[in-house]
Parts: sequence; C-alpha cells; structure tokens
Amino acid sequence: MADLPGSARVVIIGGGAVGASALYHLAKAGWTDCLLLEKNELTAGSTWHAAGNVPTFSSSWSIMNMQRYSAQLYRTLGAEVDYPMNYHVTGSVRLGHSTERLLEFKRVAGMGRYQGMDLEVLGVEEIRNRYPFLETHDLSGALYDPYDGDIDPAQLTQALAKGARQMGARIERFCPVTAVRREGGEWLLTTPKGEVRCEYVVNAAGYYAAEVGRMFGRRVPMMVMSHQYLLFDTIPELARWSQEVGHKLPLLRDVDSSYYLRQEKYGFNLGPYENPCRAHWATPDDPMPEDFSFQLFPDDLERLEWHIADAMARVPLLEKAALQKVINGPIPYTPDGNPLIGPMPGVPNAFEACVFTFGICQAGGAGKVLAEWLTEGATEWDMWSCDPRRFTGWEDHDYCVKKGMEVYGHEYGIHFPHYAWPAGRDKRLSPVHDRTRALGAQYGAYNGWERALWYARPGDDTSEAGQQTWARDGAWFGAMAAECAAVRDAAGILDLPGFSRFRLTGPGAADWLSRQITGKVPAVGRLGLCYFADDQGRIVTEMSAARLAEDEFWLITAATAQLHDREWLERHLAPGLSIRDESADWATQILTGPKSRAILGEVAEADLSRPWLSWQTARIAGAEVLLMRVSFAGELGWEIHSRVGDTPAVWDAVWAAGQAQGLRPFGMFALDSLRIEKGYRAWKGDLSTDYTLLQGGLERFIDWSKPEFRGRAALAAEQQRGVTRRFVTLKIEAGAYDPPYMATVWAGDQVAGELTSGGWGFRVGACLGLGVVRADLAVPGTRLEVEIFGTRHAAEVLPEGPVWDPTNARLRG
Repeated sequence: MADLPGSARVVIIGGGAVGASALYHLAKAGWTDCLLLEKNELTAGSTWHAAGNVPTFSSSWSIMNMQRYSAQLYRTLGAEVDYPMNYHVTGSVRLGHSTERLLEFKRVAGMGRYQGMDLEVLGVEEIRNRYPFLETHDLSGALYDPYDGDIDPAQLTQALAKGARQMGARIERFCPVTAVRREGGEWLLTTPKGEVRCEYVVNAAGYYAAEVGRMFGRRVPMMVMSHQYLLFDTIPELARWSQEVGHKLPLLRDVDSSYYLRQEKYGFNLGPYENPCRAHWATPDDPMPEDFSFQLFPDDLERLEWHIADAMARVPLLEKAALQKVINGPIPYTPDGNPLIGPMPGVPNAFEACVFTFGICQAGGAGKVLAEWLTEGATEWDMWSCDPRRFTGWEDHDYCVKKGMEVYGHEYGIHFPHYAWPAGRDKRLSPVHDRTRALGAQYGAYNGWERALWYARPGDDTSEAGQQTWARDGAWFGAMAAECAAVRDAAGILDLPGFSRFRLTGPGAADWLSRQITGKVPAVGRLGLCYFADDQGRIVTEMSAARLAEDEFWLITAATAQLHDREWLERHLAPGLSIRDESADWATQILTGPKSRAILGEVAEADLSRPWLSWQTARIAGAEVLLMRVSFAGELGWEIHSRVGDTPAVWDAVWAAGQAQGLRPFGMFALDSLRIEKGYRAWKGDLSTDYTLLQGGLERFIDWSKPEFRGRAALAAEQQRGVTRRFVTLKIEAGAYDPPYMATVWAGDQVAGELTSGGWGFRVGACLGLGVVRADLAVPGTRLEVEIFGTRHAAEVLPEGPVWDPTNARLRG
C-alpha cells in the first residue's frame, strides 16, 4: 500500500462494520476519494465480538427501513465483491406471552407488509411447526420473520471494505487519529503516519465515539454496556435434526423473558439482555482504557442465572449442551437506544455514524443513509429517529448512563404510546412544575422538559402498569375527556416549557426569510405558520414566525427541534443577519377555550380584541409578556410567553382569575386529541421529509407569486405532473384501539397509504386519522380501511379542512 495520502474528500474514523459500510456506499455513490482510518485492525471494536444477528424487526418505521435494506444488501454482497460470506437466512420466531405482545407483533407485521416483507403472526398451535423443540404451554403466540438470520461480522466488514477498495476508496489500518483542527475551511487530521486534509470527516468510532467527539469539541451522548452471550457445544439431537431437514433452526427470541437463542453450528448461542445490568467505563474508578481492541470483559454469569434457567425450560434441549465459551464485550448505547447517523451538531462538515447497539444488522442501511447525507445533503427516508441533533446538549453523563441501562434492561420492551419511561427524569423542570404537580400532573419528557401528559383525578390509576396498554380506554382516558370538555366549554391552561425560540434580526431579514419559507412573511404585529422545504420540496420543518419589527422576527418551533432548526437557519443565513437562540429565556402557557378572553381580561393589561394570528406586548402580575392570539387546540385562545423568572407570578394570576370561569389544567394527551380534530400537523410525524408540501396538504402555505424560495422548482414540477399522494383526514370505526403511527391504509387488497397521526376526538366523538393516501382516493366520501393491530377497520375520507369547527368560527371568536 502506498503512503498515507495527504488529502481526501472524506475521512471516516473507525473500521468496524458501520465505517466500512459508509466507505462502501460513498464509493458506490461516486465519491471514491475517501479514506477510512482505523486505529487497530478492521473489526477491532464491537464488531469482532458481535453475535451477528440480522433482524428486520423494529417498532420504528425508519429503522425497519434501514434493517430491511441491510438484509437485502447482505444477500448479494459476497457475490458482488467476490468475498466469501457466511450469511444464514434462517428466519426467526419471536415469542409472545401476552395479548399486548401479540398486538405489537401484529402492528410490526403490518409495517413489514407495507415495506414488502411478509411477516407472519403465529397462533400457539403453529409455533412448533417452525420450532419443534419448544415448550409452548404458556405462550400467546409468536411472530415469524422469514428474512431474519445471522452473518459473520468480520466477513461482512471485510466484504464491504473489499468492495470499497475495488471502487477506488482507501483504508489505512493501525493509524489512529490523535488530533483534529480546522484550517482554511477544511479539516486536518493528525495521525502517527502524517496529517490528512479533508473536506468532510465522519466519526464511526463505535464505543470510542465519545473520545473522537471530544477532539471536535463535541460531547457525544452515549455510554457503554457490558453484554454477554454464551456459546454451547454440539447437541446430537440438534445435529441429527438439522442434517435431516437440511437447515438450521430459526433464531428464537423470547422477548418477554429478554433473550435470544440461536443455533450455532449444532449447538446454541444464548444472548440475554438482563436487568439489572452492568455499565462499564461509567465511573472514575473504571476508566475507559486507551485501547481495548480485540479484548473482552471477565465473565459475569451470576446475573444471567434466571435467563439461562428460563431458556432451558423453554428449549429443554439446551440443558443437554455443555457451555463452551462466554463472550462479554462492550456495546455502546445512546439514551434512546438508537444510533447517531447524520450531521455532528455544531461542527461544520462533520458527521456521525456511531453508537450502534445493533451495528451488524443496521450497518448496511446506515452506510446508505450516511452516504446520502454527504453526497446529496438529505436522506431518502426521514431519519430523525437516528439524527444526532435529536439530543440538544443537556444530556449529562448521569442521564446517559441511566437511560442506556434502562434501554438495555428493556431491550425487548414494548413501547406503549402512553407509557413514560421512568429513568433519567426531572432533568429540566418548568418554573411552575410545583404548581402542575400539585394539580395531579402525570409527566412525560420532551427534550428533557417535564410536561404534563394528563392530570389524574382522585381514584385514577397512576401506576406504571396502568400505562402499559395499547387500549384507548387506559387510566388517562377519563381525565382526557374531562380536559377536552373544559377546553371546549370553558377554558384550559397547558404549561408548555421548552419551546425553541430564535430571534432573527438584521437588514433584509424579511426578504431573506421570504426566500427560506414557501409562504408569505407575516406583517409587523402579526404571526404566521411558516414551512421550510428542501430542494426536493420535502417538508424540513414548521415554525411560527412573529414579526416584531420590519426586520426582526421571533421564530418558534418544537422543543426537540432546537438543534435541527437552529442549524438549518444558521447554515443558510445571509451575511449581516443574526440568529440568537432564546430558548432558555422564556416559558409558555397555552390558555384556550371560550372563556379564555374573560380570564385574561381580569389580569392582563392588553387589547384582547386584536384578531387571530396577531401578537402584542402586555402585562400580567406586573410582568411583561408576549400574548400570541393562536391556539394549537383550535379554540379561542392565546399563548402567554413570559420570562422564566416571571412565570410563576403570571401562572398564579391567570389560575386565580380562571377559577370563577371553570379553568382547569390540561395535558399533552388532550392537546394531541384536540389538534387532530383540527387537522393540525405534528413535527416528525405528519411533517417530515417523507412528504413534499403538496403531498402533506400544505399548498395553502405556498405562495406561488414569489419568484424564489427553496424547493419552488421541485414543487412546481410536481404540481405540473400531478401529485400522486395527498393528505387526508379519515373517520375510522376503530373499535377499542386507536391506530398506531404508520398504520396501513387499504383500498380493497391494495395498500393505499399510511396514517401519520391517529386518536380519539372527544369533541367530535369519533376516532380520527391523519395520513397520506393515493391521490385518486383523496376524495370526500371514499371508503377505505385502516389496519389496526392486524385487523382492518372501515374508514371514510372526510372533506378537506378541520373536522371540528371547520370554518374556524370558534378560533376567530
């Protein structure tokens, strides 16, 4: 191999499966001037000791896409690059012990069918046809995935590396990066073999990603877990069976007991995810070593005893096997268990493809996604689930460790829609948190901010178990009904800490903003909903814009969108303009309902006759506030924006004045129901890069008279050729369960589209769904079906516009 090149277009730091896949996909996209640097040998990190399972199962739409792509790639990769690969597509049987688990399986099977995969939910009597050595007496059913299997991680990595080299990319082993610096708009990376100059750099350093991140001034939100799996020796009965049928057993996952069991040659591989579990390198007395290449932790089987016994009871054949070897290695975790793929927050031309808990099954798709980020500036699928900017910097070491352990200990846990995971909580509290807690608030975290989900009444079940159901009529249902009724008939107040706020100022700010958004810029004293599109016309984000002066704006967006939206603004900012992040300075309450004007009239020095979509400075309890005449609940109402220090006095004044008017607090669950009835979109649900503005039903926010705005050409071309998919609201005869995110919409036996939101509308007394369907079906009165946990339910396309208060008379009142 020639000497280390002095420059490359992209340098990838880390030579595991993910780094090799990123290099391979960059080269496949035509970017062959790319270099991978590995501090040791390829696969020296988590890849070398990984078990190599390749599932497609995921409860996340985007991650299922990524894993499906990986499985497809691995089937042909060996032949493509002429490298031997042991890839066994055995299928898998995922066991369920409860009705709730079977509902999860049915939901995932529906997602799989939409993506072209035929996943099958099995009754108890069918399971042994797939896995004959299994005890089934206490099971409720299973999910069979014919695409599941296992692969040799080292062979996979070497095959990807070989393919990348064949296309012209470079790999340098035993070449650690020891320092980085920015010079002349490029990166200079220092290594023992010399310096490398590059345009882009990618952190693919696995469980060393935090160390690499520090070189860039980046604190990577992660921790490292100890994960063990056990290899058992040959079992004669298993050998005879495999030889007779000519294949291996399907991979078995007993998800309610939290382990997988895989046939390994003629023995078994048992991999538990135990709770309590063990974090490594998390305390000062257990520091991360400078190099842990090809190393393992000591065996620690005591904490696995229950899982081993349970697996032997489930598959008695396992009792006959001798334990041959224990693998105990480090696996990195983010606080939500998903990897980091995308732009490195706050660092120019730097990207992350790291902290993969399931790096082998996700490596193929991750390389594809990372290459799209670099070569095209955007990804085919909306990948917010993995975007590094979903963590905004408040996540300290303690939080990362607690959440990583929680995710690991519940690796196969069901993610119920109304369940708030308890670890790492109370990190960011509203200035009136004590008030809402005293009123019975049950909280969930939004970008770390504790927000009331619902307010428990005397006798309501507030236990964790009470939240763990798919059913609509859970512990919160009665409280939600009362909260929505108060907003409809009197008034409700919602404490909403954590809004992201940016102040845009400078000469020409209005003209610049007009070129960034698809619609009109509001006039001074007014506010409007603004949509940002990418060059393909896809929905990047939504912000509320309040025009404070001719060239001064307040841009308000979702709490979790803080880094995503700030970076979008800063990346496109014109010279002479400034963006100031004021998110930490303000707090917000939503006061809404037909009596909200009367309540404000008691306490606010303000002109409450100003129209909908206007703003004004006012005073409440002696404090200056901004009143914005807008309501996400779709009733007469205002957002009250107050300085953090003034907020308790403002809350107390409004609360006291509201008691004579029937004011009551309401939570995020009720708000979600209320906004669905109005057809209001939620960010990274209804609003994502999976849809263009035209597909998302947002044409009224496109000002075609403007000669220039990002995405204009793509949207005009789409309009000319005809929009193939359109946003609709459906009324659904849903039964006991509301449709989950990405529920499939059917027209006869054809997939017609998907739901992006769904829930019970208490004001209209019906289950509603927001979604996107084939354009020819987006006609009021069209009868469709929505698949909810494996059962199709009749649905009807409703007229365009809000279901509740379609003329907005109440909103404008």
